[in-house]
Order: sequence, then C-alpha cells, then structure tokens
Amino acid sequence: MRKIVHVDADAFFASVELRDNPSLRGKPVAVTYKGPRSVVTTATYEARQYGVKSALSLRTALARCPQLIVVEPRMDAYREASRIIQSVFLEFTDLVEPLSLDEAYLDLTDPKQGPKSATLIAREIKRLVQERTGGLTVSAGVSFNKMLAKLGSGMNKPDGLTVILPEEADALILCLPVGEFYGIGPVTATKLQEMGVQTGADLRQVSLERFTREFGSHGAHMYQIARGMDDRPVDPSEDRKYRVD
Repeated sequence: MRKIVHVDADAFFASVELRDNPSLRGKPVAVTYKGPRSVVTTATYEARQYGVKSALSLRTALARCPQLIVVEPRMDAYREASRIIQSVFLEFTDLVEPLSLDEAYLDLTDPKQGPKSATLIAREIKRLVQERTGGLTVSAGVSFNKMLAKLGSGMNKPDGLTVILPEEADALILCLPVGEFYGIGPVTATKLQEMGVQTGADLRQVSLERFTREFGSHGAHMYQIARGMDDRPVDPSEDRKYRVD
C-alpha cells in the first residue's frame, strides 16, 4: 500500500510577511495588490475570523474588517521560502509533485532516508521546515492516496498533522459534505445539492450511469472519490518540478 503525504504551508504568503515583520503578528493581515479590482491572495487567521479569505475582493475584505492591514506581495521572498521547503522534501524522496509554491504531494512509500513510517517523516519534515525557514509552519495529511492525504492536510490547520488510515477512511468519507471532496467545486456542489446529494453517503448512492449522464466524463471521478478510490501517482515529471537550484 502506498504512503502519500500532502504538505500545505499555513497561510503561506501572509506567514512570510509576519516572519519578516513581527509587528504584524496577531493582527488581521491580507496580502494583495492595492487597486479597485484587487482580490485577496491570502490572509492571516486573525483576518479569517472576519470572513476575509483568498479570492475575496479587497473592497469586500475591507468592508468586513475595516482594521485590515494590506500588504503587497513580495514574490521573491515567497519563492525563496518555497525553495527551502521543497529542498526539505527532496531529502526524503524524489517523488515530489509541487502543486504551487506552498503545497506538494510526496510519495513516501520507499523513502531515501529516515524511518519507514510516513507519519514520522511528515513530523520531521514539519520540524525541519519550521527550523530552516525561520518559523514557517506547514500542515500535513498522511494516507494511502492523494485525495485522502490532501483532505487530511486541511483538517487540523494550522501546524497540523492528520493521518487517515485505511480502516478510518470509509467513515470519514460517508459524513463529508460534498463541497469538501477533491475535484468538486462550488458549481458542481450546488448541482449535487439540488439533486439531494449532501454528503459522501448520499454521493455513494448515485449510480455511475447517472453521474455520467449529469456530469459527463467528470462523473466517473465523482463515482470513484465517493468510494475513496484515487490511483493517481505522485508525478515528479520535469514539467511539474519546482526548481531548487
């Protein structure tokens, strides 16, 4: 059985800003360019308490949180922090699939060093990232496929480590709201809810034929994830690799 880890940096851009400017700590901060059409790139957890989140327009963010501190992005700083994080991953496996500057999948089925336990390696990765980046934290999900690993990384943020074992996966999937499944966006979630599908248990009752009829080729994906099936490999191909040199 594979051992897959999804690692996601916590409020990455905002966390870099707080690290480099400690006076911002404990305050509602959003990272975005200033302009009439600007949208929030990321926000601190203090800002999120006011409903300020990624992709929200800056105008709406300021209406929800008038005391919001707006910081313009510094991409060079984020790329350097990401380079350090990715270099930690590569100490343990070459099977690293970056999804963006702040998240990646790792296949730790056969690690290059350390214990054979993906959970213990994930804990060590978290420690090394925090040490080498000057305090940045990441959350990790550990499971036997990519879908469940990604689900796990988001369950106990910030600075979380969640393990989803094979014998636990089914119960988790059955009670999961459809909008939280990987690959089901807001539009699809709304359509499913209109069909009376609210949770993973409901999702599992829908036949493959109906999924295909309602959602085309995407229907097969939903049929599989409702059963915890995801055989996608971690893809370290050159066009996906984040360069660390």
